Amino acid sequence: MRGNHKVQQQAGVSGRLTRPYFRNGPEHRAGADVSFADLVKIFGFQSIRIGRWVTAAEQQIAANLFFDALCDLQLLLQVPNQVISLNESLALTFGIGGRPGSCAHYQPQGRILALAKNAGGGSLAHEWFHAFDHYIAGKMFKDAPRNSFASKLWLSRPSFIEHPLNNYLHQAFSLLFLHQSGQGESAFFAHCRDVDLAHKQFYYAMPEEMAARAFEQMLELQPVKNSFLVSGCLTGPAARAGLYPQAMLSQQFANCWLSYFALLGRALTPASQLLP
Repeated sequence: MRGNHKVQQQAGVSGRLTRPYFRNGPEHRAGADVSFADLVKIFGFQSIRIGRWVTAAEQQIAANLFFDALCDLQLLLQVPNQVISLNESLALTFGIGGRPGSCAHYQPQGRILALAKNAGGGSLAHEWFHAFDHYIAGKMFKDAPRNSFASKLWLSRPSFIEHPLNNYLHQAFSLLFLHQSGQGESAFFAHCRDVDLAHKQFYYAMPEEMAARAFEQMLELQPVKNSFLVSGCLTGPAARAGLYPQAMLSQQFANCWLSYFALLGRALTPASQLLP
Protein backbone atom coordinates (compact mmCIF):
# COMPACT_ATOMS: atom_id res chain seq x y z
CA MET A 1 0.00 0.00 0.00
CA ARG A 2 1.30 3.44 -0.84
CA GLY A 3 0.42 6.75 0.77
CA ASN A 4 1.51 9.71 2.83
CA HIS A 5 2.15 8.15 6.24
CA LYS A 6 2.22 10.69 9.07
CA VAL A 7 3.14 10.29 12.72
CA GLN A 8 0.52 11.54 15.15
CA GLN A 9 1.33 13.82 18.12
CA GLN A 10 1.44 12.00 21.45
CA ALA A 11 1.63 13.27 25.02
CA GLY A 12 5.17 13.49 26.39
CA VAL A 13 6.72 13.35 22.94
CA SER A 14 8.99 15.94 21.34
CA GLY A 15 7.10 18.00 18.77
CA ARG A 16 10.10 17.85 16.41
CA LEU A 17 10.08 14.06 16.52
CA THR A 18 6.41 13.97 15.59
CA ARG A 19 6.63 16.28 12.60
CA PRO A 20 4.81 14.82 9.56
CA TYR A 21 7.66 12.96 7.88
CA PHE A 22 6.52 12.16 4.36
CA ARG A 23 6.97 8.77 2.77
CA ASN A 24 5.26 7.21 -0.23
CA GLY A 25 6.78 3.72 -0.19
CA PRO A 26 5.05 0.44 0.58
CA GLU A 27 3.98 -0.58 4.08
CA HIS A 28 6.81 -2.46 5.76
CA ARG A 29 5.20 -2.95 9.18
CA ALA A 30 1.59 -3.70 8.16
CA GLY A 31 0.53 -0.98 10.60
CA ALA A 32 2.22 -2.65 13.58
CA ASP A 33 4.79 -1.09 15.90
CA VAL A 34 8.38 -2.30 15.97
CA SER A 35 11.09 -1.87 18.57
CA PHE A 36 14.77 -0.99 18.37
CA ALA A 37 15.42 -4.62 19.37
CA ASP A 38 13.60 -5.62 16.17
CA LEU A 39 16.00 -3.45 14.17
CA VAL A 40 18.97 -5.25 15.71
CA LYS A 41 17.44 -8.63 14.98
CA ILE A 42 16.28 -7.91 11.42
CA PHE A 43 19.18 -5.86 10.08
CA GLY A 44 21.94 -7.21 12.31
CA PHE A 45 23.16 -3.96 13.83
CA GLN A 46 26.03 -4.41 16.25
CA SER A 47 24.06 -2.51 18.89
CA ILE A 48 21.53 0.29 19.36
CA ARG A 49 21.77 2.65 22.34
CA ILE A 50 19.00 5.06 23.34
CA GLY A 51 19.52 8.25 25.32
CA ARG A 52 18.30 8.38 28.91
CA TRP A 53 16.11 11.43 28.15
CA VAL A 54 14.22 9.65 25.34
CA THR A 55 10.78 8.70 26.69
CA ALA A 56 9.11 5.38 25.98
CA ALA A 57 6.65 7.11 23.65
CA GLU A 58 9.52 8.78 21.77
CA GLN A 59 11.34 5.46 21.50
CA GLN A 60 8.32 3.90 19.87
CA ILE A 61 7.88 6.67 17.33
CA ALA A 62 11.61 6.70 16.56
CA ALA A 63 11.78 2.91 16.16
CA ASN A 64 8.97 3.01 13.59
CA LEU A 65 10.62 5.91 11.74
CA PHE A 66 14.01 4.17 11.68
CA PHE A 67 12.49 0.89 10.54
CA ASP A 68 10.52 2.43 7.66
CA ALA A 69 13.51 4.53 6.58
CA LEU A 70 15.94 1.62 6.64
CA CYS A 71 13.49 -0.60 4.76
CA ASP A 72 13.05 2.16 2.18
CA LEU A 73 16.84 2.47 1.90
CA GLN A 74 17.05 -1.29 1.38
CA LEU A 75 14.34 -1.07 -1.28
CA LEU A 76 16.07 1.79 -3.10
CA LEU A 77 19.43 0.04 -3.12
CA GLN A 78 18.02 -3.44 -3.80
CA VAL A 79 20.22 -5.11 -1.21
CA PRO A 80 19.68 -7.73 1.52
CA ASN A 81 19.40 -6.87 5.21
CA GLN A 82 23.06 -7.31 6.11
CA VAL A 83 24.14 -4.54 3.76
CA ILE A 84 22.16 -2.01 5.80
CA SER A 85 24.14 -2.93 8.93
CA LEU A 86 27.35 -3.22 6.86
CA ASN A 87 27.85 -6.87 7.64
CA GLU A 88 26.71 -6.39 11.26
CA SER A 89 29.50 -3.89 11.92
CA LEU A 90 27.40 -0.74 12.33
CA ALA A 91 26.07 0.53 15.67
CA LEU A 92 23.29 3.10 16.11
CA THR A 93 22.61 5.64 18.82
CA PHE A 94 19.54 7.84 19.19
CA GLY A 95 19.31 10.83 21.49
CA ILE A 96 22.77 10.33 23.05
CA GLY A 97 25.28 13.16 23.36
CA GLY A 98 25.79 14.88 20.03
CA ARG A 99 28.11 17.46 18.59
CA PRO A 100 27.61 21.25 18.69
CA GLY A 101 25.66 22.38 15.63
CA SER A 102 25.20 18.80 14.41
CA CYS A 103 21.89 16.96 14.14
CA ALA A 104 23.63 13.70 13.24
CA HIS A 105 27.12 12.33 12.83
CA TYR A 106 29.11 9.20 12.05
CA GLN A 107 31.97 8.18 14.33
CA PRO A 108 34.53 5.91 12.61
CA GLN A 109 35.97 4.79 15.94
CA GLY A 110 33.37 2.29 17.05
CA ARG A 111 31.49 2.55 13.73
CA ILE A 112 28.65 4.51 15.31
CA LEU A 113 25.87 6.31 13.43
CA ALA A 114 24.25 8.82 15.79
CA LEU A 115 21.04 10.80 15.34
CA ALA A 116 19.88 13.54 17.69
CA LYS A 117 16.42 13.16 19.18
CA ASN A 118 15.00 16.47 18.03
CA ALA A 119 16.92 17.27 14.87
CA GLY A 120 18.16 14.07 13.22
CA GLY A 121 15.28 13.44 10.82
CA GLY A 122 16.35 13.70 7.18
CA SER A 123 20.03 13.00 7.93
CA LEU A 124 19.99 9.21 8.06
CA ALA A 125 21.02 8.60 4.44
CA HIS A 126 23.91 11.07 4.67
CA GLU A 127 25.32 9.47 7.81
CA TRP A 128 24.72 5.94 6.51
CA PHE A 129 26.83 6.76 3.48
CA HIS A 130 29.64 7.95 5.75
CA ALA A 131 29.48 4.55 7.44
CA PHE A 132 29.52 2.78 4.07
CA ASP A 133 32.39 4.98 2.83
CA HIS A 134 34.36 4.01 5.94
CA TYR A 135 33.47 0.31 5.70
CA ILE A 136 34.34 -0.01 2.03
CA ALA A 137 37.75 1.69 2.29
CA GLY A 138 39.39 -1.58 3.28
CA LYS A 139 37.64 -3.42 0.45
CA MET A 140 38.75 -0.91 -2.17
CA PHE A 141 42.32 -0.18 -1.05
CA LYS A 142 45.08 -2.37 0.34
CA ASP A 143 46.33 -1.49 3.80
CA ALA A 144 43.67 1.21 4.28
CA PRO A 145 44.14 3.08 7.59
CA ARG A 146 41.62 1.98 10.19
CA ASN A 147 39.50 5.14 10.30
CA SER A 148 39.85 6.20 6.66
CA PHE A 149 37.18 6.80 4.04
CA ALA A 150 37.33 5.33 0.53
CA SER A 151 36.39 8.71 -0.99
CA LYS A 152 39.39 10.42 0.61
CA LEU A 153 41.80 7.56 -0.12
CA TRP A 154 40.76 7.63 -3.77
CA LEU A 155 42.33 11.08 -4.12
CA SER A 156 45.67 9.99 -2.68
CA ARG A 157 46.09 6.39 -3.83
CA PRO A 158 47.33 5.69 -7.39
CA SER A 159 45.44 2.38 -7.66
CA PHE A 160 42.65 0.36 -6.09
CA ILE A 161 41.80 -3.34 -5.77
CA GLU A 162 40.42 -4.47 -9.11
CA HIS A 163 36.85 -5.75 -8.76
CA PRO A 164 33.63 -5.05 -10.72
CA LEU A 165 32.13 -3.40 -7.63
CA ASN A 166 35.18 -1.22 -7.05
CA ASN A 167 35.05 -0.14 -10.69
CA TYR A 168 31.65 1.48 -10.02
CA LEU A 169 33.08 3.27 -6.97
CA HIS A 170 36.01 4.47 -9.08
CA GLN A 171 33.61 5.85 -11.70
CA ALA A 172 31.57 7.67 -9.05
CA PHE A 173 34.61 9.26 -7.41
CA SER A 174 36.00 10.25 -10.82
CA LEU A 175 32.75 12.06 -11.62
CA LEU A 176 32.73 13.70 -8.23
CA PHE A 177 36.29 14.99 -8.04
CA LEU A 178 37.71 15.22 -11.56
CA HIS A 179 37.01 17.38 -14.59
CA GLN A 180 35.26 15.45 -17.36
CA SER A 181 38.53 15.51 -19.30
CA GLY A 182 40.11 13.51 -16.48
CA GLN A 183 42.55 16.33 -15.81
CA GLY A 184 42.17 18.76 -12.93
CA GLU A 185 39.34 19.15 -10.46
CA SER A 186 35.64 19.07 -11.24
CA ALA A 187 33.57 22.26 -11.26
CA PHE A 188 31.63 20.88 -8.29
CA PHE A 189 34.83 20.31 -6.31
CA ALA A 190 36.03 23.83 -7.12
CA HIS A 191 32.70 25.35 -6.07
CA CYS A 192 32.69 23.51 -2.73
CA ARG A 193 36.24 24.67 -2.09
CA ASP A 194 35.30 28.27 -2.90
CA VAL A 195 32.38 28.13 -0.46
CA ASP A 196 34.73 26.86 2.23
CA LEU A 197 37.23 29.65 1.49
CA ALA A 198 34.48 32.24 1.78
CA HIS A 199 33.54 30.87 5.19
CA LYS A 200 37.16 30.31 6.29
CA GLN A 201 36.63 26.61 6.91
CA PHE A 202 37.32 23.19 5.44
CA TYR A 203 34.10 21.21 5.40
CA TYR A 204 32.03 21.24 2.22
CA ALA A 205 35.04 20.29 0.07
CA MET A 206 36.05 17.40 2.31
CA PRO A 207 35.94 14.34 0.01
CA GLU A 208 33.81 12.30 2.40
CA GLU A 209 31.30 15.16 2.77
CA MET A 210 31.05 15.71 -0.98
CA ALA A 211 30.46 11.99 -1.51
CA ALA A 212 27.80 11.79 1.22
CA ARG A 213 25.92 14.81 -0.17
CA ALA A 214 26.03 13.36 -3.69
CA PHE A 215 24.68 10.04 -2.40
CA GLU A 216 21.83 11.48 -0.33
CA GLN A 217 20.75 13.80 -3.14
CA MET A 218 20.71 10.87 -5.54
CA LEU A 219 18.40 9.03 -3.14
CA GLU A 220 16.05 11.99 -2.73
CA LEU A 221 15.61 12.10 -6.50
CA GLN A 222 14.35 8.50 -6.63
CA PRO A 223 10.61 7.67 -6.85
CA VAL A 224 10.46 6.18 -3.34
CA LYS A 225 10.47 9.12 -0.90
CA ASN A 226 11.09 9.15 2.84
CA SER A 227 11.85 12.49 4.47
CA PHE A 228 13.16 10.86 7.67
CA LEU A 229 15.73 9.05 5.52
CA VAL A 230 16.69 12.10 3.45
CA SER A 231 15.39 15.63 2.93
CA GLY A 232 16.58 19.12 2.05
CA CYS A 233 18.89 18.15 -0.82
CA LEU A 234 16.72 19.69 -3.52
CA THR A 235 15.37 22.93 -2.04
CA GLY A 236 17.19 23.52 1.26
CA PRO A 237 19.83 26.19 1.99
CA ALA A 238 22.73 23.93 0.98
CA ALA A 239 21.01 23.14 -2.31
CA ARG A 240 20.47 26.85 -3.00
CA ALA A 241 24.17 27.42 -2.29
CA GLY A 242 25.10 24.88 -4.97
CA LEU A 243 26.49 22.37 -2.48
CA TYR A 244 24.78 19.45 -4.19
CA PRO A 245 25.57 18.25 -7.74
CA GLN A 246 23.71 19.63 -10.73
CA ALA A 247 20.99 17.44 -12.28
CA MET A 248 23.11 15.85 -15.02
CA LEU A 249 25.93 14.98 -12.65
CA SER A 250 23.46 13.60 -10.10
CA GLN A 251 21.99 11.30 -12.77
CA GLN A 252 25.47 10.04 -13.58
CA PHE A 253 25.99 9.34 -9.89
CA ALA A 254 22.71 7.45 -9.80
CA ASN A 255 23.91 5.22 -12.62
CA CYS A 256 27.07 4.41 -10.64
CA TRP A 257 25.65 4.03 -7.16
CA LEU A 258 22.47 2.16 -8.06
CA SER A 259 24.38 -0.15 -10.38
CA TYR A 260 26.92 -0.78 -7.63
CA PHE A 261 24.33 -1.74 -5.03
CA ALA A 262 22.20 -3.70 -7.49
CA LEU A 263 25.26 -5.78 -8.42
CA LEU A 264 26.12 -6.21 -4.73
CA GLY A 265 22.55 -7.25 -3.97
CA ARG A 266 22.50 -9.84 -6.75
CA ALA A 267 25.85 -11.23 -5.59
CA LEU A 268 24.75 -11.59 -1.98
CA THR A 269 21.14 -12.66 -2.17
CA PRO A 270 21.27 -16.02 -4.01
CA ALA A 271 24.02 -17.58 -1.89
CA SER A 272 23.21 -15.63 1.30
CA GLN A 273 26.79 -14.48 1.40
CA LEU A 274 28.14 -11.52 3.37
CA LEU A 275 29.72 -8.34 2.05
CA PRO A 276 33.06 -8.88 0.29
